[in-house]
Parts: sequence; structure tokens; C-alpha cells
Amino acid sequence: MDALSEVLTSVRMTGAIFYHAECTAPWGFQVPQLQKVAHLLAPGTERLVSYHLVTDGKAVVRFPGEEDIAVGAGDILIIPHGDAHTVSNGSPSTFLDSGASLGEFLAGNLTTMRLGGGGETTRFVCGYFGCERHADRLFLAGLPLMIKINLRGDPAGEWLENSVRHLVSQAGSGRPGRSVLLSKMAEALFIETMRRYMEALPPQQTGWLAGARDPVVGGALALLHRKPRHHWTVDKLAVETGTSRSVLVERFSRFLGEPPLTYLARWRLQLAARMLQTTGEAVLHVAAEVGYDSEAAFNRAFKREFGIPPGQFRRSVFQSGLPGGDR
Repeated sequence: MDALSEVLTSVRMTGAIFYHAECTAPWGFQVPQLQKVAHLLAPGTERLVSYHLVTDGKAVVRFPGEEDIAVGAGDILIIPHGDAHTVSNGSPSTFLDSGASLGEFLAGNLTTMRLGGGGETTRFVCGYFGCERHADRLFLAGLPLMIKINLRGDPAGEWLENSVRHLVSQAGSGRPGRSVLLSKMAEALFIETMRRYMEALPPQQTGWLAGARDPVVGGALALLHRKPRHHWTVDKLAVETGTSRSVLVERFSRFLGEPPLTYLARWRLQLAARMLQTTGEAVLHVAAEVGYDSEAAFNRAFKREFGIPPGQFRRSVFQSGLPGGDR
């Protein structure tokens, strides 16, 4: 049972490659906090995660108050929480504000960002992933400021990098389907990075990804995400995962900080919130779809989680005026 696949299937994701950077030393550019440019990149998307794929050369990445991080060819950098940072090589006199140029790149006026003093060349492919806000409690939970994984050295990583490079090289070709291919490749880059990061976690690590790797907890997570409306009990989950009730509760709580059924209750309410945002289904129907037998019980649980009852939640979403009710 593959918990990561189950949750990535159940959480809506979008990916995009939005520009290619070709820099010659000395050079530097600053990336703003994604919250500040989300309205340009992906209106209505609740969470944005940025990335840089280094295809040639080297650079240094700096986050305020943190040590410098050296990166080189083949490195994929994921910035899970969209924190502001700089990327540079050498000692540039100024740093280009990449946020100020986003409008031009997104409009298609520029296919490559070029800057620098004519020295050593570094090339990047830069982009982002959009996902629903409850990803913060799932695969984004507990992640550091930046994840660095090198894609070179094995066939899967090299194929991914070469595919992205090929698509970027055809940026001005106008061939049909290019933007969809770029988006799918961005998602594939993100998923491959998460897989490699999860596999490299130390044994004592806790959190969602560490739990997904654990045979017992990962099996339980996969079942809960595959069948969220099922009337699960701890005993049923223990039988399905081939362990005892006490072992399941202990391991699940150690990795995720809460017992299985508490986790399930929160996940059901997140699914309900999505249905209220994106469909016109009656509240009773939404409650039944996520596993509640009683509308009253659903209303109470929803209000505890979101602070307002489901009907008011739906009205507030649609009063925001965004397409499809997305916030």
C-alpha cells in the first residue's frame, strides 16, 4: 500500500514551469515570498511551492538568517513553504528582482531570463506547484526551508532532467500541448523529489512522510485516504495492516502526533470543505459522502474544525467572488 500515491491522488495539484534562467558570473536574483506573487502565478490556488532545477553550472542559495547552500548541475531545489531567498554566483553589485518580471514571463513575452557579467554560465529551470491548503498537514508537514536532491546518477532522474530540458528548449516552438506537458513534468519533478527525500530520511525522523514510509503507519494512511468514508475502527485498521491495535496506535501517534481516527476525522472534514467549495451538493449529501450518518454530527464537527458551520462556510467562499469558489 502506497500512502504517498494515495494522498497525491486525493490532493489536487497543479504544476508549471514558468521561466528558464541563463546567468553568467557574477550574477544574482532574488525570489520573493510566494504569498506576495500568488495572485500572478496561480489565482485561487491555496498553497504554492517553488522549485529550481540547475541544469548547468553552480550557484549559492541564501535564506535570511541561514547558512549558504551550494548547488550544482543536476540539483533540484524544492522550497516547500515558498520562503523568500536569493540565488547567485560571485559578488554581483545588484540582485535582479524576479518577482517584478513575473508578469512578462507569464504573458509569454520572455522565454529566457538572462543576466550577469559574462563569466561562468549557470542555467536554471524555475517553476512552482500549486496544491490545496491541507497539504500543509500532509506531505508538506515538517519539511525544511529547502530540499536539495541531485537527479543525476540513475536513469529515472536523468530521464526527468533531460525531458524538462527538451521541453524548455522548445519554448518558442508553439507546438500544441506544450504547456500541458510542461505542467505534468513539473509535477513529476516534485513527486520524484519527494520520493527521494522520503527514502533518505533517518530512522528516528517523525512526520507525515516518515510515517508514510513506515510499513504499519504507511499502510494505515493509504487505507484512510483510499476509503475515507468507510466506517473504520482501530481494530479494522489493525487487521488490514497486519498488526495489533496497540502497535498501530503507538506507531501512528509517534509519527503523526495523533491517533488514526483523529487523523481520519480531520481528513474527512477537509474533503467536505472541498466539496462545499466546488459543488452545489446539499450539506446532507456532503456529510454522507465523507462518512457521516448524521447531518447534525457533521455540522458540529465542521464548526469545531473551521469555526463556522458548513452552510456559512460555503456562502463565505462564494462571496469571495473567485471562480469555482476557490480561495
